[in-house]
Amino acid sequence: MDPYALKAVTDLPAPFRSAFSFRYFNSLQSECFSTCYLSDVNMVISAPTGSGKTVLFELCIMRLLSKFITGNGKFTHVKGTLKTIYIAPSKALVQEKLRDWTQKLGPLGISSLELTGDNEYYSIQNIQDADIILTTPEKFDAVTRYRIKDGGLSFFSDISLVLIDEVHLLNDPRGAALEAIVSRIKMLSCKPEMKSCPLSLVRFLAVSATIPNINDLAEWLMVPTQGIKTFGEEMRPVKLTTKVFGYTPAKNDFLFEKRLQNYIFDLLVQFSGGKSALIFCSTRKGAQEAAQRLAQIAMTFGHSSPYVKSREQQERLKEASLSCSDKQMQSYILYGVGYHNGGLSLKDRNLIEGLFLNGDLRVLCTTNTLAHGINLPAHTVVIKSTQYFNKEKGMYMEYERSMILQMCGRAGRPPFDDTGTVIIMTRRETVHLYENLLGGCELVESQLLPCVTEHLTAEIVQSTVSDITRAIEWMKCSYLFVRIKKNPENYSIKGLPGSQIEKHLQDICVKKVNELSKYQMVWTDDDGFLLKPLEPGRLMTKYYLKFDTMKHIIGAPTDCSLEDTLNTICRAEEITWIQLRRNEKKFLNDINHDKDGRLRFHVLDDKGKRKKRIQTREEKIFILVNDCLTGDPQVRDLSMTQDMTAICSNGSRIAKCMKEYFTYKKGYKGVLNSTLVAKCLHQKLWDDSPYLLKQLPGIGMVTAKALHSMGVTSFETLIEADPRKIELVTGRKYPFGNHIKESLLSLPPKIEMIVEKTEGQRMGKSNLLITLTRVSEPVLSTKRNYADLIVGVEEDNLILFYEKIRLEDFSSPYRATVLYSSPRQGKLTIKADLIFEEYIGIDLHQKVIVTPPIDSNVIHKYRQKELSFKKKDVHIIKDDNDALPTSKESHYSNVLENSISMPSFKLIDEESDDDKPVAETEDDDCKIITEKTVFDHIREKAKSLPVLPISDDTSLPSLQAFTLIKKRTREMHLELDNDIEVLEVQDSYKFPYSRKKIQHPQLTEQEQNMHIIDRDDQMYTPNSYATSYLMKDPETTSQSGTLHEETIPRDFLSFDSLMMPDSTVLPMDCGSHFKQEQGPTFMTMNAVKLPVGSGDNLLSPSLQNRQFCSLGEGKKDTISFLGFQSVFSFL
Repeated sequence: MDPYALKAVTDLPAPFRSAFSFRYFNSLQSECFSTCYLSDVNMVISAPTGSGKTVLFELCIMRLLSKFITGNGKFTHVKGTLKTIYIAPSKALVQEKLRDWTQKLGPLGISSLELTGDNEYYSIQNIQDADIILTTPEKFDAVTRYRIKDGGLSFFSDISLVLIDEVHLLNDPRGAALEAIVSRIKMLSCKPEMKSCPLSLVRFLAVSATIPNINDLAEWLMVPTQGIKTFGEEMRPVKLTTKVFGYTPAKNDFLFEKRLQNYIFDLLVQFSGGKSALIFCSTRKGAQEAAQRLAQIAMTFGHSSPYVKSREQQERLKEASLSCSDKQMQSYILYGVGYHNGGLSLKDRNLIEGLFLNGDLRVLCTTNTLAHGINLPAHTVVIKSTQYFNKEKGMYMEYERSMILQMCGRAGRPPFDDTGTVIIMTRRETVHLYENLLGGCELVESQLLPCVTEHLTAEIVQSTVSDITRAIEWMKCSYLFVRIKKNPENYSIKGLPGSQIEKHLQDICVKKVNELSKYQMVWTDDDGFLLKPLEPGRLMTKYYLKFDTMKHIIGAPTDCSLEDTLNTICRAEEITWIQLRRNEKKFLNDINHDKDGRLRFHVLDDKGKRKKRIQTREEKIFILVNDCLTGDPQVRDLSMTQDMTAICSNGSRIAKCMKEYFTYKKGYKGVLNSTLVAKCLHQKLWDDSPYLLKQLPGIGMVTAKALHSMGVTSFETLIEADPRKIELVTGRKYPFGNHIKESLLSLPPKIEMIVEKTEGQRMGKSNLLITLTRVSEPVLSTKRNYADLIVGVEEDNLILFYEKIRLEDFSSPYRATVLYSSPRQGKLTIKADLIFEEYIGIDLHQKVIVTPPIDSNVIHKYRQKELSFKKKDVHIIKDDNDALPTSKESHYSNVLENSISMPSFKLIDEESDDDKPVAETEDDDCKIITEKTVFDHIREKAKSLPVLPISDDTSLPSLQAFTLIKKRTREMHLELDNDIEVLEVQDSYKFPYSRKKIQHPQLTEQEQNMHIIDRDDQMYTPNSYATSYLMKDPETTSQSGTLHEETIPRDFLSFDSLMMPDSTVLPMDCGSHFKQEQGPTFMTMNAVKLPVGSGDNLLSPSLQNRQFCSLGEGKKDTISFLGFQSVFSFL
């Protein structure tokens, strides 16, 4: 355009003029002025770095704000009603614009808010009130994902302007997030319900470096022809010369970058002409080493240093070196060389920046963050290696294109130079990439396809996509749709005509929806049309997880152990980039061997032994995380340490997602273990580590070890510790001990938890009262401390109650009533846990054991007639006839009371002999139980019995009659004694409530199994009449009719209930476990099947196919008494 037609700042309304420190806009800004400020059309602008594109953003903001200017020129702003979203590729660029716009627009009452990973202290109200939101693509995507429930998307309706800086970021893997959020805004702006909102008229402005396919970006952003602006190198204020040099790769990227230091001096001599130069290095240490190397070379020139041109400059450098607190820097400054990074003190950074701007310091080695943050232009820019170390991924990666262009933008100082030079030092195989980048020949492609599943799920969760047609429409709103039609080969589409590409994209969309439905992340109707989010899908979206990682979480058991949780994390897609290097194997093998027993878990082989050779990356990750969680890891290697850091940061996020998923599934054990793993990975400590104090600010590994040596290993012991003794042990001076004790103030307030059972029932369930009392008052702080209150049943792995509590705010005492169903048999362990969100070692755990209540109505349910019976001692009879007394107070009489649910057979009572004295025999302590017998056997054998008179009372038959009968039966059953197994009486519960099936065929000498059999030696199933009495709960039997091993309340067992309806005797072995303790008494039915009906019958014909009860005191060489059934079998 005509240079004389430059636009003046006075062309703006008066309230906006103070934002600019110059009088006229440059030629690029003037040409775009009318489109930016005098219209509302979308724009995409391609121009070289350093040409003044930032001013175009400010003109668009002022166009939006001009709607608040009244007719008389007064600016009346309404806070938060018209929002601007500024999206930049890096946090440094966001923070630079935040400082700049706060200074320029703050006086107008315009509030700016930073949404990045560095700023977590904001609320929904802050977002609602902000006029300009400055963010990165990932952070904006994440905030709008997980804040949807508390109004995180409510501000969308106020979005009026979207500014996209460095839009060529789309070409990087991170570009998928940018593409997703822009597509989301486009979709929402088209919704009918948004017609009355500013979002319906949203304006897009995107700027980028020189790119060849700017028209594709214009098509994506719906930019009209007048909104497309392309500028070449002629718009750069200084002419830029670019050089790209390729070098032979070294053994690894670290050595390659170190080797490049040897070539920097020669390049500066050849291209900088003695003018100022910036050397961009990927790490702080790299910047220091580069400065050291240049200073050493300059030192060899003596007083004729190539970077010191005059005596005055030399004097100023000497004076500056004396005021510099960094000792290394002092020696470098003397030769006109320095370095700049975040490790320097603020004073030293300001000193170095001043020297460089004044020209006294000619060479400055710095990290790449300087390219965004501080404006320190130079004549020459050298990019030493195009790779940087990614801390999150733990590996060297190529710089993003936007970063390279930002570095190049520092070359050339408009006030001092009319030319600038950029030198890029890279590997030989990547030279052409950077030549194309600097020449503006690199096409911008979409990166959405590899992660379309995750982003589509996010849209379904946020209700942007509600059915399959909306999902396809969302795909059409993406930059992917634009590029896949023009370059299908880049997206693995071959041989398809253009008309079929859209159909192919629809098929991809339907396929992804079906995958999500298969893993229950979204719900679809029978036709696969409607789409609704399910909890797993919400969690994947909230925690920004990959689809494959979420599949691993869904496949984990709800009673997931700590080791299972770690194994799930090791397989996560987020850390698949970690590789097992050959030179690491021996070291990892030694750690896994673990001679000192440091590790909690190890990599095991198929035999359960520690594996001798580590062979996969998952095994490497597992060892690294276990070594890290000891609190004092053995890993010292830089690359493995960085791997460890990435594992812990990603693993903590994954474990938090697992916790919420198990909460949704009500898996009590899974929630506890995943919560603990999340905290431990965050703190890099196990909960039983001796270095728990590392969690406090100001306490590192050295201090933690010193405190451990004096016995201070917990927060409680630190409270009691003497500050002076702390200083003595740590070798620090006063008031270090006071500061250490003050660090305890960062802990959450102390909480006391009480768990108690309460009387009464609600909805047929018992009550458990949880009371939380804040013991210590919270410290005034902006930090929020949260805890999870979880109540669950251990046996059933079931969560009964869950609530998240803010510890500083809850009304103390806090009470929660939890309802639970009392067990009908067995015991129930209910646990209450208060799990603090961040800190380990301070969680609270309590448990209550619930046992079944004794219900007298149930005990006497089947009783027809009471029998008086005197309780006596119960003894154990073993194979070798050794008697072992086990219980002073048997509950045998309770069993007897229930023995008459069927018609009573008082055979012995009616024929008892009162004339004969009752003789005390060796079986006097025996308790004899009665069972019904068959009438025909009684008549057949009755003649051999003595005639006994009928007793008037209803007490148990005399022992004398039994003694006479017993003498007749002992000899007949002498050989049978070896086949009898009577199980021991237990004094306490040993078998928890379980559902373990009894394996009948496998019998041992110590404990044999019993079947309830009929005459045909067939076991009765739960459908039989007898078992229906024995097993009150239908759950105690399996579908196949197999008895489960259960703890059965003895008071509920009726021997008469074992009689079949047709009065057929159901024989049964009473060799049962009698268990007695305070509370209900239980009998575990471990049944035994005797060798009946095989070979020569040891029993009389009447006893074939039968079993018998045996209780009493036995002695060596004495036959055990066979009980009523065996007695009546001979009648």
